Amino acid sequence: MEVISFVALAAGLIIGLGAIGACIGIGIMGSKYLESAARQPELMNELQTKMFLLAGLIDAAFIIGTGIALWFATANPFLGQIANLPK
Repeated sequence: MEVISFVALAAGLIIGLGAIGACIGIGIMGSKYLESAARQPELMNELQTKMFLLAGLIDAAFIIGTGIALWFATANPFLGQIANLPK
C-alpha cells in the first residue's frame, strides 16, 4: 500500500511543479512582451499573436501533466503489478 501513497505524492509534485513552471514561464514571457512592445510599438500585434500562441503551448504542457497525474491517481497501473507479486 506504500505505492498508493507514493503515487499520491508524485501526482501532487507533478501538478504543483507543473503549475509553478507554467506560471513562472508565462510571467516572464508577459514581461518580455511588454518590454518589447514598449520598445517597438509597431510590432505589437505580431508579438501579441506569438505571445498568446506560446501561452497556449505552455498551458497545454501543464494540462497534459495534470491529466497524467490524475490518471495515475485514479486508475493506477502499478496496483495491478502489486497484486501479482508472490506473498
